[in-house]
Amino acid sequence: WQSPAQLAGLLQFRSAVAWGGGLLLSTNRRIAMKKTLTVLSLALLAVTAAQAQEKVLNLYSARHYQTDERLYENFTKQTGIKINRIEGKEDELMERLRNEGANSPADVFITVDATRLAVADSYGLFAPVKSKLLESRIPAHLHTDTWFAFSTRARVIIYNRSAVKAEDVQTYASLADPKLKGKVCSRSGAHPYNLSLVASLIAHDGEAKTEEWAKGVVANFARAPKGGDTDQIKSVAAGECGVAVSNTYYLARLIRSDKVEDRRMMERVGIVWPNQANRGTHINISGAGMVKTAKNPEAAVKFLEYLASDEAQRYFADGNNEWPVVPSVATNNPALEAMGKFKADELPIGNLARNVAVAQKLLDRAGYR
Repeated sequence: WQSPAQLAGLLQFRSAVAWGGGLLLSTNRRIAMKKTLTVLSLALLAVTAAQAQEKVLNLYSARHYQTDERLYENFTKQTGIKINRIEGKEDELMERLRNEGANSPADVFITVDATRLAVADSYGLFAPVKSKLLESRIPAHLHTDTWFAFSTRARVIIYNRSAVKAEDVQTYASLADPKLKGKVCSRSGAHPYNLSLVASLIAHDGEAKTEEWAKGVVANFARAPKGGDTDQIKSVAAGECGVAVSNTYYLARLIRSDKVEDRRMMERVGIVWPNQANRGTHINISGAGMVKTAKNPEAAVKFLEYLASDEAQRYFADGNNEWPVVPSVATNNPALEAMGKFKADELPIGNLARNVAVAQKLLDRAGYR
């Protein structure tokens, strides 16, 4: 048999044969038949029990880092829970979850941006999670009732040491200063990393002031927005731009690179932690939530709690150059240490989502595309 259903069908068939032909069977054959049925019944129970005991977690992941393989392997070793993983882009996975509805096999959705997690939550994809462990280990501003941050990355200002002075780019507001005209490079304003930053500016400064800032940044562009964060770093190092913004883990990768040219490139780039004199530097997160229709809710909560463990938190830092969200966890990452300590903006991460749609419209009006 291939499944319990097929085995049950076989049992039904054998029972029917026994019933219909019972009068014609000899006593010995009836005994043999009963023994066969007993063996088949025991086999069916064994198959069903084995399937019931199998511990699995179905993970939909928009984290595309090879270093996460070890993270998942360690979870399975510790818990015996096998991870079945489907990877894809954030929007594709969210659309898949919506289309699958109650039939979705997904237990957990994990991704790399607060706004995307908030969008998933607005679609009703997450279930509330009650966990004293998560609430005690993860700071209140880094989780909601339904999803949790497990690592952070800061959005910093980078500048060409030969073309721009560090004192001229100490805040995000400085990017709109006319003295930087023709010196600012950026990736698309529609990218979630920039949308999260602008959403935080709206929360702090209001929509009108932030739109004025966006227009000032556009006026300072050295070229039309293009490429990713690594492209901005390379353009700043090459002198094509004087200044840009980047997530810190891109910088850490280059600082730790085995390639001599990467390390030399970073010698030409300076890093500024913006807004240290007031609210602190904007941070984004990588996080996850339990899917509302999870078939393995206990495994889902265990997985979320594992991501908040000391071991997993250190792995986020050492494996993918991200900061742990658990304050007590120390890192052993030379690149993160080289960038130094900084004051992070403690704006509740859930608040960013409320301003994302406004941020996109604002950037469109400003011509920041």
